[in-house]
Amino acid sequence: MKKSFKIFFSMVLVVILIIPIAACSKEEVQKVRIGEVTRSIFYAPEYVAIEKGFFEEEGLDIELTTTSGGDKTMTALLSNSIDVALVGSETSIYVYAQEANDPVINFAQLTQTDGTFLVSREKIDDFSWDMLKESTFLGQRKGGMPQMVGEYVLKQHDIDPHNDLNLIQNIDFANISSAFASGTGDFVQLFEPTASVFEQEGRGHIVASFGTESGMVPYTTFMSKESYMTENKETVEKFARAIYKAQKWVAENSAKDIAEAISPYFEDTDLSLIETVVDRYKSQGSYATNPVLDEEEWENLQNIMDEAGELPKRVDHSVLVNTEIAEEVMK
Repeated sequence: MKKSFKIFFSMVLVVILIIPIAACSKEEVQKVRIGEVTRSIFYAPEYVAIEKGFFEEEGLDIELTTTSGGDKTMTALLSNSIDVALVGSETSIYVYAQEANDPVINFAQLTQTDGTFLVSREKIDDFSWDMLKESTFLGQRKGGMPQMVGEYVLKQHDIDPHNDLNLIQNIDFANISSAFASGTGDFVQLFEPTASVFEQEGRGHIVASFGTESGMVPYTTFMSKESYMTENKETVEKFARAIYKAQKWVAENSAKDIAEAISPYFEDTDLSLIETVVDRYKSQGSYATNPVLDEEEWENLQNIMDEAGELPKRVDHSVLVNTEIAEEVMK
């Protein structure tokens, strides 16, 4: 009887000791809800950070949602449906221009070039940009980074996008590829892996990269409301550190290894195609090698917006960009 009591008492004691430890562990794990503007191989470091456990190492539990479009992503952030948005930096300027009481702050850059490609319906062996003149060009949504960079590049090649060609930009982001597949347009501006899928299926042919033509720009950045960053400073720092770990991993590993790591996010895409796309983005320097969004890139962004007639007001780098967090995690 005494022996049974001792065993029972020992079991109770173990449970009493385990519960507080489990509770502490649970409290240390911070859930962070990310809303990504689209699902794309362009965002490979984000998926690497999740799959390689870099977020988990920092005590973060990530809930990832694809919010399909910059306007929807920013609405989700401002309404507290998500904590962190992965979207073009131009959206933070739009919010600031509306005199928001709680501005959106860019704190970790993920991509540093445009991620779209020019796809032709017909195969072109010797492409030149002037071939777009008098053609029908299926561009991206007005006011978004893809459209602004697209117009910027066209102008760099002496093409007036509103007079030298038939520019279509009233189709919803999610339906652009379907519109081209159904016969709309001679040329289209597409993200990967859609551009390569179209090429593989013979529906189109990649003839140029907007990323190599436009230069360095904070194309996609992790951002959050200023209030969230103030209240969750340590969480944001852990988040940025996990992203930096992923960026280094992507820089140090092959396109094949990266493709294998992110393949769960592209189940309907062949692994070889994912590898091709990753290699293309790596070759043109699209993946940022660290999370710092520097002033030169910020100014290039605003110049592109200004050229497109979409810059509501010029905003100093220090107002909407926090580099202290990124610089701290890089030490």
